[in-house]
Amino acid sequence: MSGHDRSGAGSSSAIWTPANVVTCVRILFIPVFMVICDLSYHNDFGQASAALAFVAFGLYVVLSLTDKVDGYLARSRHEITDFGKFLDPIADKLLVFSALLLLMDMGYVNLWFVFIILVREFLVSAMRMVASAAGVVIAADGLGKVKTAVTMVAICSYLFTFAFSALTASAGVSPVSIVLLMISNALMVVAVVLTVVSGIQYLWKSRDVIFS
Repeated sequence: MSGHDRSGAGSSSAIWTPANVVTCVRILFIPVFMVICDLSYHNDFGQASAALAFVAFGLYVVLSLTDKVDGYLARSRHEITDFGKFLDPIADKLLVFSALLLLMDMGYVNLWFVFIILVREFLVSAMRMVASAAGVVIAADGLGKVKTAVTMVAICSYLFTFAFSALTASAGVSPVSIVLLMISNALMVVAVVLTVVSGIQYLWKSRDVIFS
């Protein structure tokens, strides 16, 4: 996942850099997104709220894009910190899994997809800790970054599909909603495949440390 762990910049001992502030704000707004999204689906009116659904979609898009913002700030200002390296991946994982759990509750995402993504994140984190203890750094590679990007795009696609379906619910099931759902499902399948492949790649890279 992208952000403060990218190389090529200097380091800073300060914690509250602009990049770290952006990351903290992103984490603080994740529960806000969850509440809005949940209210758009579970409410006293017995039907989905299109307005809240579109707000949740817009907020998630903004939160997803801030991952690029804090990474740019950290590199351009030469303020890559250990605190940022620790916090940025956590923010990414919280953002992804908060949305996946909500989408699973809505019936959009398969339980096994969420399980596979969760297991991969646990395994990669464990491998990085073992490698770090042995003095080996396993940096995020291009495939892992693509996996994260595709996963977030798939989530945004699902959120937009839900919002659009809520908007057009009074007219019945819209053909556009069906097409949007098919696109979302295809993106999620690609994300899961990339999740598995990138996980195997991380395992291969750290094989000498893990099996030593």
